[in-house]
Amino acid sequence: MEWLTIALGTGAVCLAVLAAIQWRRLRRARARIGALEAELSRDTEAERTLAAADERARIAREMHDVVAHTLSVVVAQADGGRFAGPQDPAAAARALETIAEVGRSALAEMRAMLGLLRDTDSAVALGPQPSLADIPALVASTREGGLDVSYVTTGTPRPLPIGAGLAVYRIVQEALTNVRKHAGPSPSVYVQLTWEADAAVVAVGDDGRGAAARRDGSGLGIAGMSERVGVFGGSLTAGPRAGGGFLVRARLPLTPREATRTATASTATAADARAGDS
Repeated sequence: MEWLTIALGTGAVCLAVLAAIQWRRLRRARARIGALEAELSRDTEAERTLAAADERARIAREMHDVVAHTLSVVVAQADGGRFAGPQDPAAAARALETIAEVGRSALAEMRAMLGLLRDTDSAVALGPQPSLADIPALVASTREGGLDVSYVTTGTPRPLPIGAGLAVYRIVQEALTNVRKHAGPSPSVYVQLTWEADAAVVAVGDDGRGAAARRDGSGLGIAGMSERVGVFGGSLTAGPRAGGGFLVRARLPLTPREATRTATASTATAADARAGDS
């Protein structure tokens, strides 16, 4: 019986040792899980912070585009109506109608953007953003505002992501605003949307003053356009045209593979554009 007692005692010791080992392993595992959870929490909070910063930057770009475009139209129409009023009251009335229409449109867009900040359940926050389909209306309103602008499309249209369509619309809007600010009196402008095999290309050109236009150095338009196309792996060029005038040209790839390949280069382009102005 002595050997049985020894065996039982040895077994109890072994079990105690194994239990202690398992307990230490469990404690280490729990500590590791706690550390991973804390790290995950920090990463999640960092992602939220970055997402909030990106959203603020996006809303700032949207606000800049809407305000700059609207005010340029309002100022042009107000000046035109003031000078035309004594000789042509009907022209002054048309100018006021354009100001009212552009103002209402801008107010609706501003409400939609501010609604995103106030309440995600708000019906205003769910309002549609501009897209490719709204470019003809943008061109028409710009033409009614006194700018000689044409719009043409070439190639076979393809679906674009909602964000990319919004980016193209804003690029056209910002480029037209820059024409009003910098091209001088009575420029001729064209907007062209070209569907290539692997990309959508939008160009806005004018025959105005181009590089001779004065700039105050405070504009953010070109930098903002570069950042917009950079999000989708695209590229943007902006500068004087041969023979006079100015040209803005943006290319947004239609295939994810090309978007991945060009994203790094477009980021560098956006960084360089910040040194310029609109």
